[in-house]
Amino acid sequence: MRALLGVVGATALLVLTGASPATAADGDGDQGFTIEDPRITESSGLAASRQHPGIYWTHNDQDTGTYLYAVDSSTGKTVARITLRGVGTQRDVEAIAMGPDNQIYVGDIGDNDGVTWPYVWIYQLPEPTELKDQTITATQYVVKYSDGSRDAESMIVHPKTGRVYIIDKQEDGGHLYEGPAKLSASGTNVFKPTKAVDLWATDAAFSPDGQQLAVRGYFGGIWYDWNGGDLKRGGRISVPIGQGESVSYSTDGTKLMLGSEGAGSEVVAEDAPGDQASDSPSGGGGSSQADGDDGGSDSKNVKVGAFAVAAVAAVVFGFRRLLRRK
Repeated sequence: MRALLGVVGATALLVLTGASPATAADGDGDQGFTIEDPRITESSGLAASRQHPGIYWTHNDQDTGTYLYAVDSSTGKTVARITLRGVGTQRDVEAIAMGPDNQIYVGDIGDNDGVTWPYVWIYQLPEPTELKDQTITATQYVVKYSDGSRDAESMIVHPKTGRVYIIDKQEDGGHLYEGPAKLSASGTNVFKPTKAVDLWATDAAFSPDGQQLAVRGYFGGIWYDWNGGDLKRGGRISVPIGQGESVSYSTDGTKLMLGSEGAGSEVVAEDAPGDQASDSPSGGGGSSQADGDDGGSDSKNVKVGAFAVAAVAAVVFGFRRLLRRK
């Protein structure tokens, strides 16, 4: 049923936008790959390793334990599965990010089945120097929002400062929430809203130099100049059609790697945004419709199409929630 809903949603989008299905680029590594591990059925986050070239970390949003999978982008095969020790029972792990000093951060921040949590969790662990199946003790942080419980799927860690941020998921656009300068394992970490984000965000990622922030949704994306946290919108990011769940910059910052849920899911490579992208009407040089309005520059037909896409999204993902409740 879930696969059928995905096909229905994608077909509807093709009709509405006139776009062709996106495919992974030819070649290996950062040219795109297919996740081959049958245990990875709900890849909900993606992060490029800095000390293991060509390795991307991912995870399921729900699993039989709290696991991270190291996927070799040249083959799509898992080369290591990490079991997290010292954390609570996994709820809904939606995001993963690399911080300074090869530290991995994991965001157990989702709300599967519409559950409202009074607090969520972030886990931190050192990236292993040897890629093999192993158990690693993680530090668990308790997180609350200053304005009450939020639905969120995007967590980012600035690669220079190590500060952690969360972007909540709202149909009319969310907010960037800033965490404390240093997370505390002994108390509650309060995250406060700082800037609006014009997107129903499903994931986000910093560029390796920390100068850009890419935010993606189900059907489009936006990139921002980080500007010290005072976001300046740069342009759009085109994304492949499907249940888009994850984004990561490649280690060298030249590519955006865009993943989706489902068994055997593809990670598609797009050129990372920059000066040329900001000059392009589509931001990333593609033709996909972004989830946010562009301030009145789009034609009436495109706006109608975007409204129809939103309606399809509501139906498809409404059914998805019903399926999870069963």
